[in-house]
Amino acid sequence: MEDFSEEKSNHFKILTILAIAASLTLGAYMYKAKEVTILIDDETREVVSYDNTVEELLESEEIVLADGAYINLPLDTKLEDNTHIIIRQPKSYILNIGDEKKEVKSVYVNVKDILKDLDISLGKKDYTIPPLSDDATIGGEIQVFRIKEVIENVEEPIPHEKVVNKSDKLDIGVSKVTQKGQNGTKNIEIKKVFENDKLISEDVLGEKVVKKPIPEIVEEGTRKKVVTPKKTAPSKQATASRGGLRSRKVVTMSATAYDLSYESCGKRPGDRGYGITASGTKARRGVVAVDPRVIPLGTKLYIESLDGTKDYGYAIAGDTGGAIKGNRIDLFFDTAGEVKRFGRRNVKVHILN
Repeated sequence: MEDFSEEKSNHFKILTILAIAASLTLGAYMYKAKEVTILIDDETREVVSYDNTVEELLESEEIVLADGAYINLPLDTKLEDNTHIIIRQPKSYILNIGDEKKEVKSVYVNVKDILKDLDISLGKKDYTIPPLSDDATIGGEIQVFRIKEVIENVEEPIPHEKVVNKSDKLDIGVSKVTQKGQNGTKNIEIKKVFENDKLISEDVLGEKVVKKPIPEIVEEGTRKKVVTPKKTAPSKQATASRGGLRSRKVVTMSATAYDLSYESCGKRPGDRGYGITASGTKARRGVVAVDPRVIPLGTKLYIESLDGTKDYGYAIAGDTGGAIKGNRIDLFFDTAGEVKRFGRRNVKVHILN
């Protein structure tokens, strides 16, 4: 019985010694100095700490995590020697998309990373200022430009021509319509490009004739009229509707207007070729854009109004345009206000030479 008691006492002593050793080992670990690196944005701190967890270390170093801050380790992580803690505090930026501006916060400085952090995706042709690869200025502006392309199909009339044939079966001064003219129609495919919902460019991709125009055919007499001396009247030569205006040919055309604004010519002062026409002359009132296949450059013209407004008057075919095809003509005006008031209308074009 005495031997059993002695053995039990020895066993208790061993357990006590082991417990004390474990406590000493744990205490030594807990209070062992640890070298820790803290990276806060662009600041690096090398510290020696006796703290047990990341949270305790931040309190000791008086580091406060702002709302939305990033830290690479959970706060309850046990500190070990050579622990690296990375902290990114949120930064303010002004985000500008279209007409909307707002303040945003992100822990990142690279533009691409900031937008990704804000769940803002970009289309294939969208772009930003600063570029995606650059770093944004803290507190500065990030502009996002949304680019959208739209294809539209527009149906436009094709003005019919007027063909004048001379006839010796009719007296001079007498004319006769032998075929009534009819306008045709064409489908124009247009690509419009919008930047943040604002139209920045418009290009004609192609045209397709849906219905061909039927020309108006007029016969004009060339036969001399026999009159008595009392009723002698001077012969009238074939002229246009304006008195004294001799026309080789008269064509009804669809007319638009343009000026030297960026919206009309796609160029700004200082750009190469700004204000210079396709024929090399200076753009000015009286110079009009035509399809050279219909009216050769250099042709003298007279533009007559068909709606009772003042005629555009004498002009010269001195320019061309991407959308000026067939029986279309573009009249130059000095101001954007005149261009807007003119709009689009049919005119009678007298070809003088």
